Amino acid sequence: MLPRRMPARALLAALLAVTGVHLLAQLTGSDTVAAVTQVLLMPLLAGALWLETETPRGRLVTLTLLALGLSWLGDTAPRLASGDAGFLLMVGFFLLAQVAYIAAFLPYRARSVLHRRRPLLLAYVAAVAALVAACAGGADALLGPVLVYGACLGTMAVLATGVNLPTAVGGALFLVSDGLIALEAFAEGVDLPAHGFWVMSTYVAAQLLIVAGVLREQDRHGARPTTTDAVRSR
Repeated sequence: MLPRRMPARALLAALLAVTGVHLLAQLTGSDTVAAVTQVLLMPLLAGALWLETETPRGRLVTLTLLALGLSWLGDTAPRLASGDAGFLLMVGFFLLAQVAYIAAFLPYRARSVLHRRRPLLLAYVAAVAALVAACAGGADALLGPVLVYGACLGTMAVLATGVNLPTAVGGALFLVSDGLIALEAFAEGVDLPAHGFWVMSTYVAAQLLIVAGVLREQDRHGARPTTTDAVRSR
């Protein structure tokens, strides 16, 4: 769903332009440009969501804004440290972002693959299990954080299926993006060409689709799920 308000559309256009520059920098190895543009991505998206919605913002929008803010910290904070410390900072902030998304999507669980189209749930479980299995051997002391993050990431992707199709696809792409990071970091013999490009393209697409789904749900039902959904979620 495209924003209706011009200020939000302007920020969305800026986001698309910055994303294009960032992805080109990833492909050409322009590390400085990639670093500068990466820290602009989530503020532009969060700004578009903020300007497109009105106060009082409901649970779904508020927690999505929180998740975008934590994602920005995940993009930014690792630049302040190196090695395992930088990686743990990134994982920590993105873990909190996944928790925020889980809290945002939880009221819609009755419409998710937990209760409908349950065979799809097996696909999510299998994907997370395969990812953890591929990374376990190389994670060493970081295996615990990897397991926790994988569980939260999979839970977020599953619950995202309950909101609507854009959010479901966004959650799945988030799983793909973070899976690529984990495979590059821990799996033996994995060396994906243009790794940064694929990670960031799926990441930005995931966040865009989640926000589009949130806006669609906000437009359909206002700040909260429908009464029927709330009853079915109990």
